[in-house]
Amino acid sequence: MRRTAGEIAKAVGAHVVGDERAEINGVASIASAQSGDLVFVEDEKHFDSALRSKAAAVIAGSFAAQAQSRKPLIVSAHPRLAFAQAAKLLSESHERKPEIHSSAVVLPSAVVAETAVIDPWTFVGEKATVGERTWIGAGCVVGSGVVIGEDCKIYPRVIVYPGTRIGDRAIVHAGAVLGADGFGYVRNRPSADRTGEGARPHPAIAYEKFPQIGTLVIEEDVEIGANTTIDRGALETTRIGRGTKIDNLVHIGHNCQIGENVIIAAQAGFSGSIVIEDNVVIGGQVGVGEHARIQEGVLLGGQAGVLPKKVLRGKGVAFWGTPAKPLREYLQSLAALARLGRKD
Repeated sequence: MRRTAGEIAKAVGAHVVGDERAEINGVASIASAQSGDLVFVEDEKHFDSALRSKAAAVIAGSFAAQAQSRKPLIVSAHPRLAFAQAAKLLSESHERKPEIHSSAVVLPSAVVAETAVIDPWTFVGEKATVGERTWIGAGCVVGSGVVIGEDCKIYPRVIVYPGTRIGDRAIVHAGAVLGADGFGYVRNRPSADRTGEGARPHPAIAYEKFPQIGTLVIEEDVEIGANTTIDRGALETTRIGRGTKIDNLVHIGHNCQIGENVIIAAQAGFSGSIVIEDNVVIGGQVGVGEHARIQEGVLLGGQAGVLPKKVLRGKGVAFWGTPAKPLREYLQSLAALARLGRKD
């Protein structure tokens, strides 16, 4: 199935200069574009390269409104956003045929929508629910009582522990583990009568596992990267808010509350009971200690470290370093250290 330039422009809130009937079937970079592809240009200096490419049409900024071109131009105030929306629209024509593969194991009490796709070697447990048009990739395990909403994409070998809830339009990439036990233990010194004659010897300090019987709730439009792990709550709920995007190899501990439209880059790690408010941006390899709170709109630079119980506040304020400080303060500290290093 193809889309015309006019259909794409209407869907992304843009307008066409040129032939609205031109057919488009994919997206590409300017360098790799082939016949039928759509490319985009944010900077006018790359506009000529886009026009010379093999692409069928170009999404460009307002600078292209008066341009003369044989290619259709889809003019948008936000060409990168329009390109992303167009790519999603074009991908809808490549949806999988609804079916439950013969090698999949779906227990009788599970409810799988007729329009869902269950790939080979997948397991769906007791009383689990899979929503309309959702795809579960090969080798996934969907535990008992799991609820997966509509229009979700669950890539191969994802493990969803019992009781986890995943909202509509979620994307979970390969190897993610959702709803595993949190890392919670209580230290215990064994009593003297447990170490008497004939008793099994114990170490000086032992650890008892704290109950991990809470749940994990992932709200609508969340994307979770490959090999990311998110723990269930200990006694309550770990929650990932609507529209949040999480990169690969991220760990989120038990009882964390991640707000809406949060961005978390790769290899970040979060201890238990952390609160991340809405619209926070967190760079790669950031570490956050237990019970810390990152307030709305804060920006955390790569490899920043937030101490336990610390509160970071200030919408639009960037923090850096360990312990994390406002960027200006952090740079002043680096400058002071550099001056000390220059002294004899």
